[in-house]
Amino acid sequence: MHLVDLEDGVAPGEALRGPLHDRHVAAGAKMADFGGWSMPLEHAGGGVVAEHRAVREAVGLFDVSHLGKVRVRGRGAAAFVDSCLTNDLGRIAPGRAQYSLCCTEDGGVVDDLIAYLRGDDEVFTVPNAANAGEVAERLRGAAPEGVEVLDEHRDHAVLAVQGPEADGVLHALGLPVGADYMGWVDASWRGRPVVVCRTGYTGERGYELLPRWEDAGELWDAALEQVRARDGRACGLGARDTLRTEMGYALHGHELTRDITPVQARVGWAVGWGKPAFWGRDALLAEREAGPARRSWGLLAQGRGVLRAGLAVEDSDGRRVGTTTSGTFSPTLGAGVALALLDAAVERDDLVAVDVRGRALACRVVRPPFVPDRTRA
Repeated sequence: MHLVDLEDGVAPGEALRGPLHDRHVAAGAKMADFGGWSMPLEHAGGGVVAEHRAVREAVGLFDVSHLGKVRVRGRGAAAFVDSCLTNDLGRIAPGRAQYSLCCTEDGGVVDDLIAYLRGDDEVFTVPNAANAGEVAERLRGAAPEGVEVLDEHRDHAVLAVQGPEADGVLHALGLPVGADYMGWVDASWRGRPVVVCRTGYTGERGYELLPRWEDAGELWDAALEQVRARDGRACGLGARDTLRTEMGYALHGHELTRDITPVQARVGWAVGWGKPAFWGRDALLAEREAGPARRSWGLLAQGRGVLRAGLAVEDSDGRRVGTTTSGTFSPTLGAGVALALLDAAVERDDLVAVDVRGRALACRVVRPPFVPDRTRA
């Protein structure tokens, strides 16, 4: 049974390699192409389900160094970024991070990202791997004189420590714990700089560590030792996908695209509606006012079957009402779950049918998350 359907997960050819690539290969990880980077899909000795459960029950360690890193600095850099991205940087103070979106003028999504506010004159952003270059170019093309946009993709690695035992891992490493969700600090590990942020993509309490690229190997080794001491595991991007799908988190290329707006994807909470300017503002305001023609929902399978992206969804009368955008088997629930873009007339608790290889699988329409959210625990 397949537990994950990652459309970018194909055998790596000329994919780029992160700072931990050789370690993953030597340890027997199954590698795949993600956004042009060769990354671990799953690690040896467990598989996706074991890695998923480790995060929910203990702790998991992920290498997500393929993610982009774009720094914007110079006089008024924060105000400039605020005029481009959807969310309102004025809502947070330096030392906080914020989820935001880079949109086109018609409201489509170029990428979603995390913005680390360092001060009025500096913002560090972490976009998705495949879109980092375009985000940087769009910012660079709009930047006023005195503001520079730096692509630092290979300057920093990103390690994610996720799960109930995450604090114990960081404490053992001598790294700071206890920050509020989306708070970050500049820290030091063995005399080397590392940013520690209370973020993640799993629905569990956790941290993302941003060391220098050249320091990633030693930090990974030390963190993995502490993770294993707590019955945790190294985890691949397969488990990251099943974990985020259980939470109903949007994935760019699936729930967010050039054709799926933040309003349709239910991430309007990441839009500063009162701001005077951001890319796509007029189109998104108009759609919000009129009401979107379709919205993202969760689907919970009522029988046996594994849901995938791109499957037709029909109502009780056999009319097509949408398409699944992500789907997987939930190890936590023991059932198929999916995210789907459905017509505005569809409501919570409606029963719909998903075409799974020619068989109609009954599903109930729900509002994610499918499992409890413990990110702020």
